[in-house]
Amino acid sequence: MNKKANEILTEVKKNVRGKDDIIEKVLISILAKGHVLLEDVPGVGKTTMALSFSRVMDLDFKRIQFTPDVTPSDVIGFTMYDVKAEKFVFKTGAVMSNLVLADEINRTSSKTQSALLEVMEEHQVTVDGQTYKVPEPFFVIGTQNPIGSAGTQMLPNSQLDRFMMCLEIGYPSKESLVDILRDRQSSKPLEKLNKIVTKEELMTMQEDVMKITIHDDILMYIAELCEATRHHEMIELGLSPRGALSISLLAKSRAYVSGRDFVTPEDVLAIFPDAAAHRLILKNTARLANQHARLIVEQITKEVKTGLAKEVDKNA
Repeated sequence: MNKKANEILTEVKKNVRGKDDIIEKVLISILAKGHVLLEDVPGVGKTTMALSFSRVMDLDFKRIQFTPDVTPSDVIGFTMYDVKAEKFVFKTGAVMSNLVLADEINRTSSKTQSALLEVMEEHQVTVDGQTYKVPEPFFVIGTQNPIGSAGTQMLPNSQLDRFMMCLEIGYPSKESLVDILRDRQSSKPLEKLNKIVTKEELMTMQEDVMKITIHDDILMYIAELCEATRHHEMIELGLSPRGALSISLLAKSRAYVSGRDFVTPEDVLAIFPDAAAHRLILKNTARLANQHARLIVEQITKEVKTGLAKEVDKNA
């Protein structure tokens, strides 16, 4: 495993117990310059996860608690007239930070949700015709309560497509819960986390991820997986080109975290369900047949063969 990535994971695990796989996938998304959506019931550690990464990576952190009365200007900012300066000035919104926690994003209006679309894709906001860049590095970690919970509504597909991964944390095991209770009896583990990388070091790691070799046969495998989602009898809308690009970047990031400089089919398979399921729109027949997106994605990964050896050498 990559030494620096391992140090980051080890430090975050001190505060987030029993969720090693989820922690690694969040790191993989961050190194791939992607956003993460955490979906689960309240109280399982979604906010704790975001706070832990911000501290370990020395990132500026802001949180938006989404409620029905939150407006787009709360998110991206607004201009107002400054009497003393005798001019209009820009008042920054919550997105002007390195790591933005969009908490319970599916509890606010569609208009407010859409305020995130530009900044998540282009790392900039436009207010009254003026464009403002957000600080780099920039990530959004969104959390949402399960659909059907009081006050929630489904995110539009355009919003979901901007999240590289959608992860479910789940309840901790009994042993992990005991560790959580023990750790928090007299102190807060978050306050004891050490800074492992600076912002500049994190951006260097991201650039190293981009240099990872991905063979054309692996790209063809990704394309075939995406194509299979577009022709599946249970799927109304399959993976977009943005989704395919996300999968390739995540596979490169996983290879980097694993300590390799080339991508294998296993890297693709490891991240594909979490990168694909939330982007699919199912037909009504799928719902009637009690099929959900993750089940269908797993079927597709079994049906689409790589046609490759287990290891793809970077020079092949």
